[in-house]
Amino acid sequence: MALDEDLFGNISAAPASSGSLTGAATGREPLAVRMRPRTIGELVGQQHLLGPGSPLRRLAETDQAMSVFLWGPPGVGKTTIAAIVSQSHGRRFVELSAVTAGVKEVRRELDTARAELGRGRPTVLFVDEVHRFSKAQQDVLLPAVENRLVTLIAATTENPAFSVISPLLSRSLLLTLQPLTDDDISVLVDRALAEERGLGGKYALAPDARATLIRLAQGDARRALTYLEEAAASADGLGSVEIDSHALELAVEAASVRYDRDGDQHYDVISAFIKSVRGSDVQAALHYLARMIAAGEDPRFIARRLIILASEDIGMAAPSVLQTCVAAAQAVQLIGMPEARLNLAQATIAAALAPKSNAVINAIDGALADVRAGKVGQVPPHLRDAHYSSAAGLGHGVGYRYAHDFEHGVAAQQYLPDILESAQYYQPTDHGNEAAMIERMRVLRGLLGRE
Repeated sequence: MALDEDLFGNISAAPASSGSLTGAATGREPLAVRMRPRTIGELVGQQHLLGPGSPLRRLAETDQAMSVFLWGPPGVGKTTIAAIVSQSHGRRFVELSAVTAGVKEVRRELDTARAELGRGRPTVLFVDEVHRFSKAQQDVLLPAVENRLVTLIAATTENPAFSVISPLLSRSLLLTLQPLTDDDISVLVDRALAEERGLGGKYALAPDARATLIRLAQGDARRALTYLEEAAASADGLGSVEIDSHALELAVEAASVRYDRDGDQHYDVISAFIKSVRGSDVQAALHYLARMIAAGEDPRFIARRLIILASEDIGMAAPSVLQTCVAAAQAVQLIGMPEARLNLAQATIAAALAPKSNAVINAIDGALADVRAGKVGQVPPHLRDAHYSSAAGLGHGVGYRYAHDFEHGVAAQQYLPDILESAQYYQPTDHGNEAAMIERMRVLRGLLGRE
């Protein structure tokens, strides 16, 4: 997909490049592409990154080569920022998708960038979905970043700390983009309705349709403008210049209109899902899971709720359920929908059928309540750090009993501060694996001299 000619008329993309910013403008681009902000001043949202002298402004307003990772959810401006930077100071723009580009393509683009830099023309290299690059592909980028051969702008929806090699990340700026607010989305919708490059003032958006559209966008500008464009086409088909809820419903699956991000249905269904799993009704849990999937709920949201539930409502009664739920969340990231529905279903079934215990949340919340109430006390001297020369003189570490020197690997000594010596936070139930914890804790209390 291409952008307006006056924005990218001077950009020459190498044949291997592909993506939302390359190619010549045709006038038939999707609304989300036509309405892409052209300057930093047109950016909506991300105000925390746009202050005077901020890295983002320096990136767009100077010709200094740097490496930047843009981390944020879809549709919040990562590609747009790359587009804005590319037009400044006559820089050449190249876009690569980590989904399709291999080491060979990356090397070729860097060789071309080196030649262009020799002619006085710097290159902006935009790598979309950089978290999908292998270690070998990321290693190829490292010398170019170190030598400032290119301005690297890498976009990712994944935490770079887990998906990007440390040498590359340490030589780069990491900018975290936030989801757009409903007010941000509203501004973009108004622009698209009014401006000539958008819908040119041909349509009016009914208030109820506007509210639904903004909720359905879920902070994603691309989604909002895609829905708006399709709703305008639906209005055309109905012979109307007003985009009402009916036109919007024709453009967006009806279930998604009735099940929105901020409406009661969203909270009711996820609440029913959690309570069905907690109540061990596997059939009801699968029903509500299916409703969320059919309505287009973000599968990552479902996976996060399952992970929380695995500790809050199951905990040590069936500790392997947490592993299952984490694995399901990883599968969502690796393979996406619709296939990941199977992983979410497996985790849901495992969680629903597992024995239940809320002892974990009771334990940590009880400990936190004491800390917040000021019940902290001093760390017993024998437990304090003794790894510096004057520690022994202060009594730190003196008398510490090394657990592995004692029978059963348990050393009887005071561990809690004086004020909390009798605290009992973890109280296991007799459900599932946790039943065995009751006897083990009784034995440990005897070995620790607390009985």
